Amino acid sequence: VQLQASGGGLVQAGGSLVLSCAASGRTFSPYAMAWFRQPPGKERRYVGTISWSAGTTFYADSVKGRFTISRDKAKNMVYLRMDSLRPEDTAVYSCASRDGFGVKTRPSDYDYWGQGTQVTVSS
Repeated sequence: VQLQASGGGLVQAGGSLVLSCAASGRTFSPYAMAWFRQPPGKERRYVGTISWSAGTTFYADSVKGRFTISRDKAKNMVYLRMDSLRPEDTAVYSCASRDGFGVKTRPSDYDYWGQGTQVTVSS
């Protein structure tokens, strides 16, 4: 499985951005897909998860109500829509997939990772 994230860029505070994650490789049917982010000089942090089959979403408190995860099963794509962006949302954003059951928030619980895409929010 290969994952590739894209869509990052520079945006002003209060703006919006949509990140995409494309999956390819063997038959792709994970239990869940997640987004993580890593701010400058800090550890990778959980953003949110979507269950692949049902499309159920879960979010970190810091992004709840501002970020939305969706997926297109036919295209093997996952999206992260980010609204009301804040300077503290600046980070490298990565997508990841998990084959095992359960919604997890630790990076070590995910099996495959895409390269990150930089999101910079200016004040």
